[in-house]
Amino acid sequence: MAERVTRRRARTRADLLEAAFAVFAAKGFGHVSIEEVSAAAGYSRGAFYSNFAGLDELFFALYRERAELIAEQVAGALAQDGPGPDLAAAVDRVTEVLLLDRDWLLVKTDFLTHAARDPAVARTLLAHRARLRRAIAGRLARAGTALPAVLGDADGAAGAVVAAYDGVTTQVLLDRDEERARAWLGRLLTALLTT
Repeated sequence: MAERVTRRRARTRADLLEAAFAVFAAKGFGHVSIEEVSAAAGYSRGAFYSNFAGLDELFFALYRERAELIAEQVAGALAQDGPGPDLAAAVDRVTEVLLLDRDWLLVKTDFLTHAARDPAVARTLLAHRARLRRAIAGRLARAGTALPAVLGDADGAAGAVVAAYDGVTTQVLLDRDEERARAWLGRLLTALLTT
């Protein structure tokens, strides 16, 4: 019985996350109510509150899912290293798999704006972003490749990689050309890290 309840609860949570993603992408994070998310998932407000304290917590659950997906994509691409550190090949593999989903970028951008206005939300979001930067910095440090002096150490280079990704995601939002943005990201990261 308890296992069935746990599975049902997990399904409810997954349904709420899926519905929230669609509603946030369509309307914008700041324009969505708990009732809208609940209705889109086919549940009551009570079901929402039994899984999440509010929309911020729901968003962080979405963000965590996507951040983990990105981290897995990056780790998987970087794990394909052959003998010797070939940073240019690693950049190519990473840019091929990175998440550039327009709906996700819309949701993320809305939430970044929300976090910029709320210091508590910003701290949590910064902690999530810091984990990805640390993973990138670790990979750059392990590569042993000389990085451009202007970037400083591997941590500085990781910050530049994240900033480049953020900039390219803005390009995807505006011109809707994922293929061009992905190619540009590859060239930009190669120039940043190998010049």
